[in-house]
Amino acid sequence: MGPTLDILSQLGNGFLYTILLFVITLVLSIPLGMIIYLLAKSKFKPLSYLFKGIIWVIRGTPLMLQILLVSFLPMLLFNAMNKEIASFFNITISQLLFVFVSIAFVFNYACYFAEIYRAGFESINKGQYEAAKVLNLTKSETFFKIILPQVIKRIVPPMSNEVITLVKDTSLAQILGVVELLSSANHAVNQYVVLTPLLYAGAFYLIFTFILTVLLTKLEKKLSYYEV
Repeated sequence: MGPTLDILSQLGNGFLYTILLFVITLVLSIPLGMIIYLLAKSKFKPLSYLFKGIIWVIRGTPLMLQILLVSFLPMLLFNAMNKEIASFFNITISQLLFVFVSIAFVFNYACYFAEIYRAGFESINKGQYEAAKVLNLTKSETFFKIILPQVIKRIVPPMSNEVITLVKDTSLAQILGVVELLSSANHAVNQYVVLTPLLYAGAFYLIFTFILTVLLTKLEKKLSYYEV
């Protein structure tokens, strides 16, 4: 296998982990963000302040720091080494580190999504709730038929921006030694002493981002039906 094919093979393997981290983060952070938003607006003030504080801390600190903190938590809380944890769950150290990175990404993006949900729901005129009462609509009918479609329409653009950002943020996984696209490119650069792997990696990111942009744009146009 020639150097170019070998480099592309390495990048391909790293890109698979990039996509896996991307999918896991989105699938878990989108619903978790809604839960965090609901807890942050709870009428029980201590609970509300707690989750508002969590959102503030997560949004105010670098994702890189959060990844490192998650990796140190087992040692701080349980005085357990990563090797012991991996052995307990019968997984490799690499798999454990990927779990740590995934946890950090999920909570980070969930907090950002929670703020997007908050802005979306608060943008709805309260008069629409009153109009729904006049029409004798139940709370569930009001939420799912009137409020939610409008909220979805309004939050898609900011959430799209976060999704695109997530693609690039996945490169931070290499902080814990997780093999993803950019770390694979760096390894290939050191192995073959050429810079082309970085160019290939850039092409991977651009293509993936382009595909996501097209899909998200189509979604926005489809949801324009709900614009009011």
